Amino acid sequence: MNKIKTLTDKDFDKIFSLSQYAFQYDLSEEALLKKQEEAKRHTIWGWMENDQLAAKLHLIPLSCYINGKAFEMGGISSIATWPEYRRQGSVKHLLHHALKHMKEQGEVVSFLHPFSFSFYRKYGWEHIFSEKKYTIPLEKLKRNWGANGYIQRVDTEISVLHKIYTEYAKQFNGTLVRDEKWWEQRVLKGDWHKAIAYDENDQAEGYILYKVKEEKVTVHELVYNSLNAQKLLIQFIANHDSMADTVEMVVPENDNLPLLIDEPRFDQKTEPFFMARIVDVLEFLKQYAFHDGGAQSISLHVVDSFLPENSGVYQLRQIGNETEVTHLFYGDQGDHEGIHCTIQYLTSMLLGYKRPMELFHLGLVRGNYEQIEQLDSIIPKRQTFFPDFF
Repeated sequence: MNKIKTLTDKDFDKIFSLSQYAFQYDLSEEALLKKQEEAKRHTIWGWMENDQLAAKLHLIPLSCYINGKAFEMGGISSIATWPEYRRQGSVKHLLHHALKHMKEQGEVVSFLHPFSFSFYRKYGWEHIFSEKKYTIPLEKLKRNWGANGYIQRVDTEISVLHKIYTEYAKQFNGTLVRDEKWWEQRVLKGDWHKAIAYDENDQAEGYILYKVKEEKVTVHELVYNSLNAQKLLIQFIANHDSMADTVEMVVPENDNLPLLIDEPRFDQKTEPFFMARIVDVLEFLKQYAFHDGGAQSISLHVVDSFLPENSGVYQLRQIGNETEVTHLFYGDQGDHEGIHCTIQYLTSMLLGYKRPMELFHLGLVRGNYEQIEQLDSIIPKRQTFFPDFF
């Protein structure tokens, strides 16, 4: 008997009772209504025991940028189980069901925020995004930044913010393709102040979402598409020195702000954040924009123990600027020539979190050294960055 049931808005009471219990928060009536409105875009499955909701999983249909191109992505969130039903395999079944659904829907990659990295690694997800946080005394930012243009505080300018964000997001791997509802429900919820950086020609080239409270500037998002915009925004933050002592912000892992500050000794903390996994290897490889690195042919031997239909040998053959992808066979791959990796490390390499040669030297990818070098040469170098949350 199939114990997985698709839940609807008629089940919202059960869904959010479990969420509040599992994640230990209480929702006001207004907050609950907002959560329910957000959940209308989710597909929600429940694991049922004797017609009672024992566990649940939310799937959010999203898109993300990889090498500047939009990929369909399934965001898994709000997985929860009542304590009396835990450790009985319900989450494993829900995850497998969700992956099958994503594959059918053309969602070739999946992200989630884990309660435990080791737990989700068993099912093919891997650490792909880290969160780098700065805590900077404002006095370190007080200097003449030499920027041209101006900052304008605004109320709500989603269209302007969206245009700036989209250009910025395409520089990274994994950043979301945002729609208007995502801006309204996820990014701009709360009491964030908004300010836009304009250059001398009145062109918007950056923005900041922030608040000032208890002598601290908290930056929700700092987005810029030029060095000039970055300097304008840093100067704007520094101008709060009469109201605050420090600023906190989250930045990409490859951020180089410390190089622009005279005294770079301030708190810089990097922690694992989100995980990802490729859902459909063949379709992902076909959509992926490889570099023309001169590689003739590369054999990828992939093992996906949780979704075995992904396992097999994938032949990459470059024809001019195009990469032809062939799935040669399924099942046992033996010890044939080529590159051998699990779905976790294939995801890590192709999203750009770790290079093939890095993983080879760690013993996490094995095989023909020359082919690994070739694979390294055709994977674009892009920083992963995920400034959102779900």
